[in-house]
Amino acid sequence: MTSAKSARRPHHWRRDLIELAALFTAVAVADAIANLVGHQPDGPFLLMASAVALVATAAFHTWWARRHSHAPPPDTTGPAPGGAGASAGTTTAAAGGGEGSRAGGMDGTEETVLWRLRTTVHDAPGSLAALCLALSGLRVDILTLQTHPLAHGTVDEFLLRAPAPLQAQQLSREIAAAGGTSTWIERADAHDLVDTPTRVLSLATRTALDAAELPLALRQLLGRCTIHSLPAVSVTGRETGRSVPVEGVLEETVMRLRDPSGGVISVERPHLPFTPTEFARARALVELDARLGPRVPRGKDVLTLPEGDEITVRRADRGDLAAARAMHDRCSPDTLGLRYHGPVKDADRYLDHLLSPRFGRTLAVRTASGKVVGLGHLLWDGDETEVALLVEDEWQRRGIGSELLARLVTMAGETGCDSVYAVTQSRNTGMVAAMRALELPLDYRIEEGTLVITARLTPRPAARTAAPTEEARR
Repeated sequence: MTSAKSARRPHHWRRDLIELAALFTAVAVADAIANLVGHQPDGPFLLMASAVALVATAAFHTWWARRHSHAPPPDTTGPAPGGAGASAGTTTAAAGGGEGSRAGGMDGTEETVLWRLRTTVHDAPGSLAALCLALSGLRVDILTLQTHPLAHGTVDEFLLRAPAPLQAQQLSREIAAAGGTSTWIERADAHDLVDTPTRVLSLATRTALDAAELPLALRQLLGRCTIHSLPAVSVTGRETGRSVPVEGVLEETVMRLRDPSGGVISVERPHLPFTPTEFARARALVELDARLGPRVPRGKDVLTLPEGDEITVRRADRGDLAAARAMHDRCSPDTLGLRYHGPVKDADRYLDHLLSPRFGRTLAVRTASGKVVGLGHLLWDGDETEVALLVEDEWQRRGIGSELLARLVTMAGETGCDSVYAVTQSRNTGMVAAMRALELPLDYRIEEGTLVITARLTPRPAARTAAPTEEARR
């Protein structure tokens, strides 16, 4: 192939003269050799041997050239620092979720950490490019990127893989120099590598299967935040007057959504204002919950107590209200007083609140005859989680409370809770013993005359209070 440069080279007559002279010289030399060798006795054979040798040499040269023309050229330039490598790494992360991407000069052996970074930039051409250039200069990979349009700018949210020595303060300064404002940075983990559409669909699936998952789904969707379910009617039966429009209310660091079961879901995140995009996602999850209506998984476990009695443990909701009230009627005033820390006559008023999936999860223990003899509650309390137990007098000291508590703590761990706490009294030796049986690190403190025991969730051995003999799913 003739390159474009050589094709434009001007033709000159002197080159023709040189080529003709070379041709005449080659003919003269060939004639002289042929006359010299050809007149010898073995001249014709020598000429034929020379021709064969020349043809073989030409064929070998052609084969050798074709074989080595497919080898890649040696890399003599080296990686461009923070240049094309960073762009390639960003593209890979966007297409494949960001895992395994290395850009900006990291060679895969350097220790790295994950950061979540959010900053606000002017909605102008080149603003995002300036941020990416600043990150590339710090040898930082962009694994995922989300944009949240605002009225007077854009919030860019990054998931970054950065060299371990890079500090958050230095990263924040570079982002500010590149035009970012209101920058917020926190450490991330491997769970954040899931791309946003996948995470939202997963949370929607969890919400569709279990109404109690809505507060947890909102918390995971929006990051670190405090969620309160504020009922329209208090436990004493009085209307609270809490209501919001159907479309909800967004006030910078607070959003209020209409609870499908009545009342208001309040979400607060003081350290970071909510964007309209986040508000729309949260509202879509709440609307999904409203359309599906009340729902609780109905799986159950049949267990055998040490005395040989069989009990059934399963999720409970407001459909179990009558059976739970009947258990209250069979409980002694002392048992109800230890559980509710107040007047015994108010105990029934709490049941409708406790059995609502919006405020947590409830496990009910039934006997072979169908009576409810125990209730265990896992309650969402803002950004904390409370556990509470009530076991009928005749069924106490038989391992039911420990079994319920172990299951509730396992459920709390599955939802991502770091700790659970129980509010009781020091004379409630059964609850104190059940918390100790968890074999978890415990903290004790006295608040307003009550004992608060907090368990930090760490790996623990399986509970040994009751041995399952059969597991039925429906």
